[in-house]
Amino acid sequence: MKSNETLNLIEEITRNDGSKYYEVSDIAQNGRAELAAIRGFIKSVRILQLNIPRSKNVIAYENYINENFEMPEEDFDHFEEWKRTPEMEEIVENILRENHIA
Repeated sequence: MKSNETLNLIEEITRNDGSKYYEVSDIAQNGRAELAAIRGFIKSVRILQLNIPRSKNVIAYENYINENFEMPEEDFDHFEEWKRTPEMEEIVENILRENHIA
């Protein structure tokens, strides 16, 4: 089943190798990331900003996520990063700048 997420927060995810990245997400996906950290699939996740404005960039990224990814079940056995196209990488960078993260 494809996702039907309404993206409204920015989180920082730390991979097990110590590298970090930012993700535009929602509270349900953040909960999955918290569970992934508990299970050792990632090192940690923390919310940097809640209730981000619904800009055209957020809506474009939300559409991309909903069309290309699925919400994992609670019994997932790995953490799946949302892989971005170069265009989506630029959109996420715009979202981070709009919210004074990067």
